[in-house]
Amino acid sequence: MKVMIVVTHLLGTGHLSRALTLGRAFLRTGHETFVVTGGMPAPQLDSSGMTLLGLPPLRSDGTDFTRLLTQSGDVADPAYLEAREAALVEAVQSFTPDVLITELFPFGRRSLASEFTAALEAAHTLPHRPVVLGSIRDILAPPSKPSKAERAEEIVRRYYDGILVHSDPGIVPLEVSWPVTDQLRERLFYTGFVAPEAPAPHPDAMGKDEILVSAGGGSVGQPIFHAAIEAARKMPNRRWRLLVGGQDAPARIEQLQKLVGDAPVTLEPVRPDFRQMLPLAAASVSMCGYNTALDILQSGTPAVFVPFDDGKEVEQSLRGQSLSNLPAIEILPSKELDGAALAQAVATVMSEGSRPVSTKGFDGADRSVEIACSLRGQA
Repeated sequence: MKVMIVVTHLLGTGHLSRALTLGRAFLRTGHETFVVTGGMPAPQLDSSGMTLLGLPPLRSDGTDFTRLLTQSGDVADPAYLEAREAALVEAVQSFTPDVLITELFPFGRRSLASEFTAALEAAHTLPHRPVVLGSIRDILAPPSKPSKAERAEEIVRRYYDGILVHSDPGIVPLEVSWPVTDQLRERLFYTGFVAPEAPAPHPDAMGKDEILVSAGGGSVGQPIFHAAIEAARKMPNRRWRLLVGGQDAPARIEQLQKLVGDAPVTLEPVRPDFRQMLPLAAASVSMCGYNTALDILQSGTPAVFVPFDDGKEVEQSLRGQSLSNLPAIEILPSKELDGAALAQAVATVMSEGSRPVSTKGFDGADRSVEIACSLRGQA
């Protein structure tokens, strides 16, 4: 079976990371997998075995997802967006997928509706129409007005055979963040959470007894790194390792290095072995994105989450609330973030020790493959 996944990450790399985890699950079961990515390059993520096509890349202007920028920082003009749309349509027509999966759209990426819709139209006009599925995380950005939810549902009814909801309805039903009508509910397939296999401890013991600080693949986590350097001064007997992501990571590391002084801090770019470092770490400090939250749950590492809540973003705060009652997890709102508060929160979770690790409910990628194959068999 030929599977095509279309994803554009605009802020950080979480959407792409989850799409690639899905892609690896299809590969494991012998399916040809083609991933079309429209965000900034993220070479640290594992795409081995898949065919990867990069559209002319885009990123958001901070949290303004209506203002799209090119890799050089210029505003994407109509010609640039048309080139992306043409490349995406050509990819659909030349690959002729048996299954087409769009990540987030139509529940988000409204600024890219033209290219997604063009791809869906192209899929529906192929000689053998593919099964068309949406792929969404546990918690969405709630629609700001009813018309946005109505438009998304209209697109679902017109083009989609189903929506893969990467959550457990007993833990986080979609209704937590999105209005679910009876008609939409009929198209929802809950998969469980999409995560790679639980990380094994690093063979070289990297990260052992350290406090690992990560903030995704973009620049929005800079306040967390600033606070971590100050917190490290208050905990001089503990090494803090700050993993800085994004296209501008070298410049930001250089900037942060000037603040370190004699603080027990190691600064470096994000690492592909980060997940293997987590089980050995004394604690983790991070935002509360989907992939990071699952990494923490799978590793049992004591964790402080600083949910990203700039602009109108509520997704990570909602997720943090759902995790806040678990042992060895502290939620530190961004408005309260400073060195002293972070040091206190880290000390608290470390005193509670590691959590028992659950091995159930993280097979959402494999379950997604089963659902896609079942629907393909019915088509």
